[in-house]
Amino acid sequence: MAWVLLIVAGLLEVGWSVGMKYTEGFTRLWPSVFTAAGILASMFLLSQAARSLPIGTAYGVWVGIGAAGAALLGMCVLGEPATAARIFFVALLLVAVVGLKATSGH
Repeated sequence: MAWVLLIVAGLLEVGWSVGMKYTEGFTRLWPSVFTAAGILASMFLLSQAARSLPIGTAYGVWVGIGAAGAALLGMCVLGEPATAARIFFVALLLVAVVGLKATSGH
């Protein structure tokens, strides 16, 4: 169950990190409310997952999902450059996330 919570927390991190783009520096009300709610929910689920997973693994996977997801959404939805180098490094992030899970002992 901890892994499910952690994956959901990571997906919420993707949502709130991309959501910050739409808050315009937290000057727009509803995007700011949804982003803040995403931050709180993501942190809460991370804390619940970390109760039974090693913190280094939980945090690393959470950050990896968030960073890779935000980069992919940036490239696919927000028009950010999708160069071969960027795609390669996002792939490395995903390899690291899988590696952390595989070596966590859980």
